[in-house]
Amino acid sequence: MGDRGRIVVPAAVRERAGLVAGTPMVLVESPEGLVLVTREQLRDRVRGDLGGLDLLDELLADRRRSAAVEDGECQDAA
Repeated sequence: MGDRGRIVVPAAVRERAGLVAGTPMVLVESPEGLVLVTREQLRDRVRGDLGGLDLLDELLADRRRSAAVEDGECQDAA
């Protein structure tokens, strides 16, 4: 790392990874250390981690439970 905090990626690594000047990179902190990835790699990693999860159905079910509780409270007050 340079004195200005810049990280130098060796030419051979850039070639293998298909990196060109201006490629957006993301530095991710993880329990294992720092990981430097492209935005696309990060997107794919997050999608993979969330794969199989039906977040929309879980959110809707949670909202329905909350609405049912609120409806019950409103009916008790009437």
